[in-house]
Amino acid sequence: MLGTTAVVLATTIVNVVMPDIMRDFSVGQGRVQWLSTGFLSAMAATMLTTAWWVRTYGLRRTYTVALLIFVAVSLVGGFSSSIDELILSRIAQGAIAGVIQPLAMIALFEVYPPEKRGSAMAAYGLGVVLSPAIGPALGGLLGQLFGWRAVFFVTLPLCLAGLALAPSRLSCFARGEARRPAFDGLGFLLLCAFLSFVLGGLTQAQHQDLSQAGLALVVTGTLLCGAAFVAWELRRSQPMFDPRVFRDPVFAAAAAVGFAYGMGLYGSTFLVPLFVQTISGFSVMDAGILLLPGGLLLALCIPLAGRLTDRHSPHYIVCAGLVCLALSFLLFANSSAHTGFWVLAAWIALGRLGLAMMIPALNAGAMLGLPLAQITQGAAVLNFVRQLGGAFGTSLLSLLLQWRLTVHQNEMAVAVDTAVPAPEAATRAFDESFVAIGLVFLAALWPGWRIRRADTTNN
Repeated sequence: MLGTTAVVLATTIVNVVMPDIMRDFSVGQGRVQWLSTGFLSAMAATMLTTAWWVRTYGLRRTYTVALLIFVAVSLVGGFSSSIDELILSRIAQGAIAGVIQPLAMIALFEVYPPEKRGSAMAAYGLGVVLSPAIGPALGGLLGQLFGWRAVFFVTLPLCLAGLALAPSRLSCFARGEARRPAFDGLGFLLLCAFLSFVLGGLTQAQHQDLSQAGLALVVTGTLLCGAAFVAWELRRSQPMFDPRVFRDPVFAAAAAVGFAYGMGLYGSTFLVPLFVQTISGFSVMDAGILLLPGGLLLALCIPLAGRLTDRHSPHYIVCAGLVCLALSFLLFANSSAHTGFWVLAAWIALGRLGLAMMIPALNAGAMLGLPLAQITQGAAVLNFVRQLGGAFGTSLLSLLLQWRLTVHQNEMAVAVDTAVPAPEAATRAFDESFVAIGLVFLAALWPGWRIRRADTTNN
C-alpha cells in the first residue's frame, strides 16, 4: 500500500502547481498539460504488463526494482532544468506507476484468505481515494512554501519505507511456470503507437500546425494501430488485453461509463486548479485546500456506497453518481472570478459525492456477467479503460479550452468596447469546458442504466 499510495499521490499532486511551472518555463497550458496527459497515457499502457512482470520475476523483485526507478525519475523531475526534461520525467513516472499500482491488490490476494479479502479491499480502496484527496492540498502547501519542485519529492518517504519493508514482507517467488512466459512485445508496441498517434495529434492540434494531410495521417494511424492491436490480442492465448470481455453487454456498458469517468475525473482535476488560480486569483495553497473537503467526503462515503451496492442493483447507484457529477460541473460553468471559496468547494464536494457512489457500484457491476476465468482480465481492462479516458479527457479539455479562449479573445478584439479584459474571455472558455465535462457525464447515463443484475432487467 505504501507504493500504491505513492504513485496515486503522484498522479494528481502536480496539477495544482502547473500555473507556477508555466510561469517558470514560459510555456502555455497546451504544453504543460503533457505533465498530466503523458503520465496518464504511460500509466495506461504499462498497467497491462504488471501480470507478466510478476509471473516472470516475482512480486518482491518487481516491486523493489520498479519503486527504485520511480524514486530515480522523481528526483530527475524535481531537478529538471527544462520543460522537455520535466515532461519526459513525468512520462517515465507514469510508466513505472502503471506497473506498481496493481501490485498492492496482487499482494493482498496472496496474503489474505478469501473470508478476509473484503476488509482488505476496503482498506485498499480507502488508501487509493485518500491519496488524490490529500494530494492537491499537500501539493498546494508545498508549492506555496518551497516552490513547485517540492511536489516531486513528497512521495519519497513513502517509497523509501516501502523499499525498507519489501524484503521481509513481500513474497519473492515467481508464479511457478516451467518456462518464463513470453512478453507480448508486439502488442505493447502497437498500443504505444496507438496512444502516440492520438495524443500526439491532439498536441499538434493545440499548436494549430496540424494540416489536413497531418490530420489524415493521425486518423489513419490511430485506426490502423488500434485495429491491429485488437486483432493481435485476439490471436494470443494469454493476451494482456482481452477484447473478448466486451462481448458481455453489462461489462461493455461499465467500460463506457469507466471511460467517461476517467475523462471527467482527470480532466477536471487538471482544469479546476488552473481555473481557480488564473480566474479566481487563488494562491497555490488555496487551490489545493479547495479540493480537500470534497476528497475527505469521498473517502467517508465510499463505505456507505459499498453497502448500498450490496443491497441494490448497481445501475441505480451509478446513475445517481453520474447525475451528481454532471450537476457539479454544470454549476461550475456558472462561476466567475467573484464566486466564493466555499461555494466552489461545495460544488466540488457534490462531484466527489458522485464519485463515491460510482466507484464500488461500477467495479462490482462490471463483473456481474463475466465468468470466473475472466474476472482478472476484466479488472485489468476496466482499469486500463479508465486511465485511457483520463489521458483523452485531459488532452481534449486542454484543446477545447485553448480553442474557446482564442475564439473569445478574437471576438473581443473586434468589439467596440475593447476595454473588456482578457479574464472575461478566459472565464467564458473555462465555463464552456465545464459544460463539456457535465455533458460527458450526462451522456454516460445511458450505458450506466444498463449496468444491472439479471433480476432487474425488467424493472
